[in-house]
Amino acid sequence: MAIHPLWTDDYWLLIMQLYQKSPAGIKSEYSRSVVELALELHIPPKTLQEQMEALKERTTPSLQRLWDTYADNPRRLSRDVKRLRQMTGFGAGSTFYNGIDLTQPFEHDYLPVAPTEKLTPVMLTIILCLYFQLMTNTMVSETPEVQDTAHLMGLKPEEVVEVLKIYQTFDPILKREPLPHSPLNDEAQRLWQKYSNEAPEVLTTTAERLKEYFKGGA
Repeated sequence: MAIHPLWTDDYWLLIMQLYQKSPAGIKSEYSRSVVELALELHIPPKTLQEQMEALKERTTPSLQRLWDTYADNPRRLSRDVKRLRQMTGFGAGSTFYNGIDLTQPFEHDYLPVAPTEKLTPVMLTIILCLYFQLMTNTMVSETPEVQDTAHLMGLKPEEVVEVLKIYQTFDPILKREPLPHSPLNDEAQRLWQKYSNEAPEVLTTTAERLKEYFKGGA
């Protein structure tokens, strides 16, 4: 079965370590630990979650051997994972991909919208959800919901308010003057257009899932 072009069986060690991370078990594809490994390997989080499911079920004899070798030997697992990460080309799939940009579509969501920005599309999506939960006159730094959202993502309330004001310029009801083009404004507009064509619960559900990354834990 084809898994992903960048997948290599060496990565099963990483899946084992991820699965064993407390609390042991299959981790959400939106959790920080899964996303960070996905970014490191350039393999979508969903794929890594599916690999954890395969590991749990020990769907092949080789996975059973892997489990028997490492399940009760975390020190050996940690040592061998460290050795794997030190190998030349780790995270590049194989030498076939040398010199090729391996950035995957999902990575765009977790990377800053521009080198001069720290906000990511994931953050902008969460703030967009907040936008539809507030009245315009409550889109200020003193509002508890604004402060909670900022705290969750490690931002200042004023930074959240700045994005809320950008979203106001796309709202046809408010009829605000458009802002000049910038990477932040353009990405915010892309997200506005994307979710304006969806049912409201799509944005709400997506934002709640994306918050898992910032809540830490497994």
